[in-house]
Amino acid sequence: MLFVYYPKCSTCQKAKKWLEENKIEFEERHIKEDNPTLDELKEWHCASGLPLKRFFNTSGLKYKELQLKDKLPTMSEEEQYALLATDGLLVKRPILVCRDRVLVGFREAEWKEALGV
Repeated sequence: MLFVYYPKCSTCQKAKKWLEENKIEFEERHIKEDNPTLDELKEWHCASGLPLKRFFNTSGLKYKELQLKDKLPTMSEEEQYALLATDGLLVKRPILVCRDRVLVGFREAEWKEALGV
């Protein structure tokens, strides 16, 4: 499993602690230092079953600075993927990439069900 996170994010810290407490093995990846690629984002989006908008960190400063709330509805999926691939802080986190699914954001009940905890 791949745990993609930003260490300063309190939700990411909570998710990491939860994974460790439940003895779930994972590989860590710092989202700012090792930004997801366009191809990874496409793959993860497809595996998640979520709308692409859910991959955006809508509470982030960069999201607000770029006024993406107004721009996203007129952007193509390709343009959105390309934008997400430019800066890890635009991407919602944490992301947990499992064998058969991808979890975006930390919702304990969802993670419990997905991981069989």
